[in-house]
Amino acid sequence: MSTGGRPRVLLMHPILDPGPAILAEAAEVLAYPPNRPLDEASIRQAAEGCVGIVSQLMDPIRETVLSTPGLKCVSNVAVGFDNVDVAAATSHKVMVTNTPGVLDDSTADFAFTLLMATARRIVEADSFTRSGRFRGWAIDMMLGQDIFGATLGIVGVGRIGRGVAHRAKGFNMRVLYYDPQPLPREAEEQLGATRVDLGRLIAESDFISIHVPLTQETHHLFSTQQFNQMKRNAVLVNTSRGPVVDEAALVEALKGRKLAGAGLDVYEREPAVHPGLTPMPNVVLAPHIASATVRTRSEMSAMAARNMATAVRGGRPPNLVNPEVKK
Repeated sequence: MSTGGRPRVLLMHPILDPGPAILAEAAEVLAYPPNRPLDEASIRQAAEGCVGIVSQLMDPIRETVLSTPGLKCVSNVAVGFDNVDVAAATSHKVMVTNTPGVLDDSTADFAFTLLMATARRIVEADSFTRSGRFRGWAIDMMLGQDIFGATLGIVGVGRIGRGVAHRAKGFNMRVLYYDPQPLPREAEEQLGATRVDLGRLIAESDFISIHVPLTQETHHLFSTQQFNQMKRNAVLVNTSRGPVVDEAALVEALKGRKLAGAGLDVYEREPAVHPGLTPMPNVVLAPHIASATVRTRSEMSAMAARNMATAVRGGRPPNLVNPEVKK
C-alpha cells in the first residue's frame, strides 16, 4: 500500500538529522505509534503495506514481522543486529542492513571512559563530594587502581576492540587480546598487542574490555568460572551486548571480591538492570550510551536512512548483512 504510488517505510523510532530528510525523499515515512507496545504482533500490524522498516536495537524483528507481505528491507540503526532474525529475513528475501564504522571511535572512547571511571572510583567520589562528606585530603581516601602500565585484556578485536587497544598505547599498557581470528602481524606490532587464549587473558589482565557480538557462542562468555579466574584487583568493562555477561554471576563475584569492579553500558535484560548491581559503589552503570555523541548518532541515522533509500529504489544497500538476498 502507498499514497500517490510512493513506497511506505515504517520508522520505529525517531532518528537524527539528516536521516528523516533522506528517508522522506525516497518514501512515505510512517511513524510507529508511540504508545503501541514493542512486540512482534504489534510491529507486524504497523508494518502492513510497508516495503521497509527502520529499526533500533530494542525492536524484536523476527519471523512474525519478517513474513509481512511486500517487506523488502530492515535497516537497523546500530552496528549490532541481534534483535533481527537474519536467517528468517533471508528466507523471506528481506534485506537486513546495519551501520558499521561510524560509531567505532565514540564507542572505544566510552569503553576507556568506563575503564578509567571504575578504576579511579569517579562516580563514587562524585557522590561522596556532592553529599558533603568531603572533609579534606586524606592519604587513604578513595584509593583506586593504576591504569598507566597495567595489563589490558581485549576480548574481540574488531574495529572497536582495535580502537581500545590504540588508546591503551597512550597509557603504556600491556595489551593482550583474544579473538578466534588473529590480527595481521603488522597490526599486532602497530598496536603492541599479543594474542592469547581466553583463560590466560582473564588470569593476567588488570582490566578486561569486551567487544564481541552476541551469538550463541558468546552468550554468558563471562560467568562464574571466568570471574573466579580474574585478579581480585581487576576491572571488567562491557560495551558490547549485555547477555555476554552473566549478571547474576557478576553480582556474586563482586560480593565475593573475585574482582574489584565493573563498568557496564549494556545489560542482560535491557532496560532492566540486575538489582544486585545498582547499590554497589564499585560498579559504574551507564544507560547504553557508548555511541551517544551528536556526530555519531547523526551519522548512524544518515547511514541507516541511506541504506533504506537504496533498497527502496531497487539497489543494493552498501551495508548489507545478508548479501545472498541481493546478488
